[in-house]
Amino acid sequence: MSATRHRALGGGVNHVLDYLRRMQAENPSFFYAIQGDNDHTGGSIFWADATSRMNYAYFGDTVIFDTTYRTNRYRVPFASFTGLNHHGQPVLFGCALILNDSEASLAWLFQTWLHAMSDRRPISITTDPDRLIQMAVTQVLPETRLRFNRWSIFKETQEKVAHIYQSQPTFEIEFKKCVNETETINEFESSWVSLLERYFVMDNEWLQSMYNARQQWVPAYMRDTFFGDFSITERNIGLNSFFEGFVNASTTIQMLIKQYEKAVASWHEKELKSDYDTINTSPVLKTPSPMEKQAANLYTRRIFMKFQEELVETLANPATKIDDSGTVATYRVAKFGEEHKAHTVNFTSFEMKANCSCQMFEHSGIICRHILAVFRAKNVLTLPSQYVLKRWTRNAKIGDMQDEHAAELPNNSRESLTDRSNTLRQEAIKYVEEGAKSIHIYNVAMDALQEALKKVSSAKNQSPVSAEDGALSNGRNQELHAAGDTETVACQSADEKEKKIRELTTELESINRRCEVYRANLLAVLRDMEEQKLKLSVKVQNARLNLR
Repeated sequence: MSATRHRALGGGVNHVLDYLRRMQAENPSFFYAIQGDNDHTGGSIFWADATSRMNYAYFGDTVIFDTTYRTNRYRVPFASFTGLNHHGQPVLFGCALILNDSEASLAWLFQTWLHAMSDRRPISITTDPDRLIQMAVTQVLPETRLRFNRWSIFKETQEKVAHIYQSQPTFEIEFKKCVNETETINEFESSWVSLLERYFVMDNEWLQSMYNARQQWVPAYMRDTFFGDFSITERNIGLNSFFEGFVNASTTIQMLIKQYEKAVASWHEKELKSDYDTINTSPVLKTPSPMEKQAANLYTRRIFMKFQEELVETLANPATKIDDSGTVATYRVAKFGEEHKAHTVNFTSFEMKANCSCQMFEHSGIICRHILAVFRAKNVLTLPSQYVLKRWTRNAKIGDMQDEHAAELPNNSRESLTDRSNTLRQEAIKYVEEGAKSIHIYNVAMDALQEALKKVSSAKNQSPVSAEDGALSNGRNQELHAAGDTETVACQSADEKEKKIRELTTELESINRRCEVYRANLLAVLRDMEEQKLKLSVKVQNARLNLR
């Protein structure tokens, strides 16, 4: 099968390999590996650029493994590892060409990806429902919570029980309601039995198989694990959001790399814009709560909007104390008119710790309206630190790596091109904010920026390769070995100094491009200010004429 697929892809595989070799020569932090025979017909290819590896260090707690190419019959067997950044946007953790769909090949892919990510295992992973993927995940990531994508299951169910969907038009609505809207395991179990009995499908083999796998796709069973979902139905979509619109069923192997680069550049610009908007625009506060103001300064814009929604809802969700043991108080929280949907919150005042039966914080990392209602009742004015996940804050990529995993990262990841670029980007955004405050400051800022560019250019030509930077290869020339007959080929350029020069050149070009973006933003702000001054001047003149 793999040889047939390789022939169908033609010389495009070699085109991809040439690209990967070139990228690693330009940046030693670029990782790629090849499985199988020397002619590359028996295995798969994996790669992850420096940005993907750095992003995983910050946002690798939950992962999506996208194999849309299988269900949608893509011409290219292109798969990706993605996650969510601090704005809730898709972020890339690596890509693969799966030339062999065997269990061993998928296990190799997960092992290789995990090695590239410094062997840091995610809390959770979402994939399409597939037996081989499930076996590979179980083998390589035994402690990671596996979830099957509901969208894929709903789609497959529609095909498997098409006769029920056609003869019983309301079945699909009731089926999705049973899965999506039940909040507890008991509620789901009861609703499921009722559904099957109501439509006389108790003996349907497909529905029975889906029920047997319920712990891996029904939300009621997943609430205690972090998946980064903001609502129960939010991830009820396909998995290919990062490459959607860039890679599809008609994409050829010759087009793949170009579309891959377009997708990476597009999401990078979207993240940059979201960073800029978060820092330079202030959200409208809807309550006098100090906690809302605190959250507005902590979270990125999108995450704050979700938090704000939960905070505002506390006004309609009063907390009533139903038990108090002295150390732990228990509250019942329900919306006016919906007492039958009440949730239970246990609150420990001494530790400022609360847990809710809805488990929204455990699942999304954003505190729920029910705990916030208890905080309101107990006069807790600011968010306790344990309820602010750094991965959702505007400072998610500033400073040290996330939590204890920083020490696990290789030196080149902690001090890589991407790390330096991220730091420079954050400082440049602050520069834009300060530099646009007045015409005088703008002129000073522009002069300083141009002078800084001259110094950077001069340093590029004079700076020697440091011992620390020269160690960026991080063992990329070492072979990786998987079980069985698979082996990894990793390539690295011989001349480290030349590679370092190319790396610095690439870095400088990237900085120059970003400076142009910030300069354009400064000019846009300046034009807006001039327009506002002109409008104000016209209003003043009109007012004087009217007074005369």
